[in-house]
Order: sequence, then C-alpha cells, then structure tokens
Amino acid sequence: MADNPPGYELADRMALTEPAQVRAIGHPLRTTILQLLHERAATVTELAAAVNRPKSTVAHHVDVLARNGLLQVVRTRKVRAIEERFYGRTARMFTVSAERSPTDEEPTGDFNDFEVAARESAAAFENGELWGFIRHARISEDQASEFWRRMAELVEEFDRLPRSGETVYGFAIGVYPTEYPTLPAEEG
Repeated sequence: MADNPPGYELADRMALTEPAQVRAIGHPLRTTILQLLHERAATVTELAAAVNRPKSTVAHHVDVLARNGLLQVVRTRKVRAIEERFYGRTARMFTVSAERSPTDEEPTGDFNDFEVAARESAAAFENGELWGFIRHARISEDQASEFWRRMAELVEEFDRLPRSGETVYGFAIGVYPTEYPTLPAEEG
C-alpha cells in the first residue's frame, strides 16, 4: 500500500467520543479543511486561498478543530516578524465512537457521511461520472462488524494514496441496519 506521510507525526486513527468533536466535523467547511490537510500541513492563509473564503472565517473553523483535538500546530515560521502556524491533522482517520457515558449529550443530527456524499455526488451523477453500489443482506451483527472492519481497512488504504492528479474523488462506504423487506421462511 502506498503511504503518503504528511511530513509530521500523527496517529492512524482517533475515535471521537465527545459530542463537541462530532459537531466540529459536522460543518462542511471544517470537513473540507480536514480533507485538505490530508495532503500536508498548511497555514490559515493557504487554507483560505484553497477554499476561497476570508482568512477570519477559516481561522475560526481551524480554531474549532484545534480546540476539539482534531488539528494541531505542527511547525511555525517567521514571516515579517509574525509567527505563522502550520496546522496538521491529529490523526489520518477520525471515527465516531458509540462509546459515550449515559450522561453525555447525544451528538447533533447534523453529521451524516451519506448526506455529505449525496450532496457532493449530485454533479457527478448528472455528468454520468458516479460509480456506486447499494446492496442489502440479512446477516448477523457479528458478520456486519467484521465487514465494517474490512471496510475500514479499505478506507485507510484510500486515505494513504499519494495525492496526485487533477481531480479530488470522494469515497463513501458504510453498513447500517435497515427495515428492508425479507422473504418469509420457506414452507415445508
């Protein structure tokens, strides 16, 4: 598997257990910032230029991510007597953990990877450039967990691909329980 190190130390995975962390990644601009930082560490100025937003707006969102442990300052440099900070991710992959104490507030309903993927993929669908599958299978919870583990490995492989080419591709993957109909047991 190709490994594309961002030039600083970071964990492979980080489980988000606090509702504030989940809310932090639920904002589309913050998700974009995190994705940009897969390539390398960047300054607020560089991030603002990449997303075509004011530096003050990007600085606010970087601050939210840093306060919640998703970003860190990985190096600094002096630019005309001002210390410029380079921000990097704290982990290659963030997962939302279901392990919270009963007193924790529930995460807001504004973070759904598939909602984001549906929004992002609309233009690709219209242009005939969307590749996708949806399948349903009646399986045990243990089988679903094992399948999820294997999917997480594929996501890690995708995350580690060297950044190249002109197009940024999205990759959505998941497994979830449904109310999909099933056939009754065969008679006799």
